[in-house]
Amino acid sequence: MTKLGIRANLRQFLLLLLVNGFVGAMVGMERSVLPLLAQGEFALHSRTLLLSFILTFGLVKAVTNLVAGRTADALGRRNTLLAGWLIGLPVPFLIMFAPTWGWIVAANVLLGVQQGLCWSATVMMKVDLAGPRQRGTAIGLNEAAGYLAVSLAGFGTAWLAARYGLRPWPFTIGIVAAVGGTIASWFVRDTSPHVELESRSPAALEAPRAEAFEGRSRSAPGSAASPVLCQAGLVTNLNDGVSWGLLPLQFAALGVSLSRIGLLVACYPAVWALGQLVTGTLSDRVGRRPLIAAGMLLQAGALLAVAMARSSGSIAWAMAGLGAGTALAYPTLIAAVSDEAPPARRASVVGSYRFWRDLGYPVGALVAGVAADRLGIEAAIEVAAALTLLSGAWVLAGYRASVSRPAREIRVVG
Repeated sequence: MTKLGIRANLRQFLLLLLVNGFVGAMVGMERSVLPLLAQGEFALHSRTLLLSFILTFGLVKAVTNLVAGRTADALGRRNTLLAGWLIGLPVPFLIMFAPTWGWIVAANVLLGVQQGLCWSATVMMKVDLAGPRQRGTAIGLNEAAGYLAVSLAGFGTAWLAARYGLRPWPFTIGIVAAVGGTIASWFVRDTSPHVELESRSPAALEAPRAEAFEGRSRSAPGSAASPVLCQAGLVTNLNDGVSWGLLPLQFAALGVSLSRIGLLVACYPAVWALGQLVTGTLSDRVGRRPLIAAGMLLQAGALLAVAMARSSGSIAWAMAGLGAGTALAYPTLIAAVSDEAPPARRASVVGSYRFWRDLGYPVGALVAGVAADRLGIEAAIEVAAALTLLSGAWVLAGYRASVSRPAREIRVVG
């Protein structure tokens, strides 16, 4: 008998957590080593050119999110998940043996497709299983599993690189992740029965809710969320792109060793991951707005602290702050969008939001690359901090949500 709730679907929920851990490890293998590889082996000194792999990854992932949502609604979540893994299998091999930087960029095209399909499918399947009252909890656990794996893979690749060189051994982590994720995904069951069950609930059939959904879709083309949620997601991933592409170079310029760079880089997604174990559930209880606004403002302060830091200790604290701010905002934004989507169209709606959010990667690559080339890496980080501060102010001014009703009753104005 089909039931909604995490406990009622615990076995499948845990399996999906494992799958998303493998998904996170695929992108985590690039976090520490790839920017240093660009400078060391491929002699890329232009920050804009160096960040081309993030720009390509972000553009492809954003578009794939849009397609993944519609594909998941039409063809099923499980089929979407398996397709993503098949596309991602060549990625670690391309990076390990790439003769030119163009091969790295091509690998990130495939990685963007894989991440868009697999991460979208896993988060939607957990939301389907959990039902409306545990939506924030489900998203928090999903993101925690993924970004804890990002952290561990980022540290693992740096550790291997410090001992065996930048290539090929660090990227064997990607091979393990790709093979493990493909095998684990084969045992996942599709969640279409859970979608059908929730679609028959009174809340899902409520007419005013559907009308509000259509109105917001027109106000933000391609998205069910208000523009304020879309911009906050975009800026959050802009910051992630800056962290991915520039911070390892910043730390290396300060004389930090490769193994310690791995620890510092891993600190941010680790705090992000563990924090989401709390923030996802907390947003179900207190509402979305406080956590989103606080998260954006904390990210801004942490980025400024990273730019000013000169010792490993101060960098570590700043990176932890960046992770905490992201943990507050990231899963809460997805939950806020999911709150407003009819169950039968949820994957398409969240896929659309994820399109706008992941545009933050190419926007961040362009903004940070140009700023770093003209003003230096520290100034580029400060530019990202200023944009995040403005984003947080927009959330405070333009987003309204109830803090007293459960997540399924939260309504957005703006």
